[in-house]
Amino acid sequence: MQEITGNIYIEDQFHGVTLGVIVTPRGLIQIDAPPSPEDVRSWRAALMNLGGGMERALVNLDAHPDRTLGARAMDCIVIAHEKTASTFRTRPNTFKAQGEETGADWESIPGLGSVRWVPPEISFLNQMTLHWGDTPVLLEHHAGPSSGSIWVRMPEEKIVFVGDAVLKNQPPFFAGANLTDWISALEILLSPAFKGYTIISSRGGVVTTNVVKTQLDFIKHVNEKLDKVTTKKTNPAAIEKLVTSLLTWFKAPAARQKQFAQRLRYGLLHYNSRPSHVSGQFNEMQ
Repeated sequence: MQEITGNIYIEDQFHGVTLGVIVTPRGLIQIDAPPSPEDVRSWRAALMNLGGGMERALVNLDAHPDRTLGARAMDCIVIAHEKTASTFRTRPNTFKAQGEETGADWESIPGLGSVRWVPPEISFLNQMTLHWGDTPVLLEHHAGPSSGSIWVRMPEEKIVFVGDAVLKNQPPFFAGANLTDWISALEILLSPAFKGYTIISSRGGVVTTNVVKTQLDFIKHVNEKLDKVTTKKTNPAAIEKLVTSLLTWFKAPAARQKQFAQRLRYGLLHYNSRPSHVSGQFNEMQ
């Protein structure tokens, strides 16, 4: 576990997303959950040593299975954006570890079996503030990677968790994305309003503004390329060529090349086949 400040920690040693926790006098505000049941048990044990009050809340930064599969096992109140909550209302009650390969991390976890989803008990639209200590914790809607993507921001500490808005040296998930909104969110992150902030990616931990700029350049590049290949019918050949080109942006280890290629392939094919992606209506399933 890495200490960001005296009461804010991250953990990036579990398979899946980088986790966060904010220790307050009222209790722990946890950010995302590991998808592996074994890792959930280890994470919960580690949290017991942090102190703070007795209450627990879990914030899901969007509806992606990598960060939501373990939510039920965390056994606490779940908070998310209303569009994330809406996504859970349209999903089957039980997740089954089968189907299309999306390039997500949960797909390489053996023995997942069936998992019951836990929909958020608390949701919001634009912003929500948690007053659990001396300084506020802001939950803010910043669509882009998905319609229900949010950030967790501590303005006093100048720390922000940005979820999948920024990924370090790995391709994003595009199946549920809106690239125009994503570009706008990254421009906000690079604006003077976030000067001096410690930025925490859910796939890479602490990132620099250079990483954010690279992410912005990449999303703009993908947006331009997709505009050229978008037709009334999906063009798998054009998408496959684009996947090969986009992989050169990442210095991925050989063991993950196949996964990252499939992540891009699945995401771009689904993004390209959505007639409504230009208008900003998108499916949260990634």
